[in-house]
Amino acid sequence: MKKHELLNLENVGPATLKDFEVLKIHSIEQLAQADADELYVRLQKLTKTKHDPCVWDVFAAAIHEAQTGEKTKWWEWTPQRKARQANGTFNL
Repeated sequence: MKKHELLNLENVGPATLKDFEVLKIHSIEQLAQADADELYVRLQKLTKTKHDPCVWDVFAAAIHEAQTGEKTKWWEWTPQRKARQANGTFNL
């Protein structure tokens, strides 16, 4: 079986790949057009489950890599999310 292209991204493992399948994200090109806030909210609606905010961090890192080719660790996005949580712009 051929490895899924999304698994080539730094922060995408089996769990995130399953999230992307739920979200109908099947390619790096699709992911590059996505928005982390929208994906995070939609995943929670589709699964009827509150997901850890770190899922947003993983989505943000994966989208960034899909858009720019630059690999970052997901936890590098945590301070940005926490700042948004503190100022009220991340109430997803």
